[in-house]
Amino acid sequence: MLVKKAEPLPVECIVRGYIAGSAWNEYKVSGTVCGIKLPEGLVESDKFPEPLFTPSTKAAIGDHDENISLEQMKSIVGDEMGQRLSDISIAVYKRAAEWALSRGIILADTKFEFGVADGELILIDEIFTPDSSRFWLMREYEAGRGQESLDKQFVRDFLLAAGWDKTPPPPSLPEEVVNQTRERYLEAYRIITGNELEPA
Repeated sequence: MLVKKAEPLPVECIVRGYIAGSAWNEYKVSGTVCGIKLPEGLVESDKFPEPLFTPSTKAAIGDHDENISLEQMKSIVGDEMGQRLSDISIAVYKRAAEWALSRGIILADTKFEFGVADGELILIDEIFTPDSSRFWLMREYEAGRGQESLDKQFVRDFLLAAGWDKTPPPPSLPEEVVNQTRERYLEAYRIITGNELEPA
């Protein structure tokens, strides 16, 4: 594996193409997503006219990330860097969402982490994985409800139903939940890449 040592930027760059999860919960209460005022009448899983850039702080281990505005992000990383992060994140999301859609997958939202190596801005950490993105099957998509997902939302839903209050440590996952999660990840891989991934 070839690696580069980078200086991570202390923000996460989240791009949302559809309203779901915490964004939907906020919108129901205030009509906003991460403080961005949105039109009335949106329903769960609606597609935004244009993707939203909604950065967050990069929390220390054990802490929770905090949603921030673009202006707040710029105060952390600088105006020019903040605008670059927004522009690049949206452009990369759009390209990936278009590719995924051509394979029958909706890339509802995703997150990126960036760093600086040798004076250059680079992507670091995972991208477009079921841990960093929300994947929906296009053939089953219907606005107005939650979607069947091929990502870690399945685990989130189990933990929520189990009554976990997000205080570490989380409850143990039953083998059935682990196996079903693995199958969803493998299905996402098969659909998007057209290849089989043999489990280790």
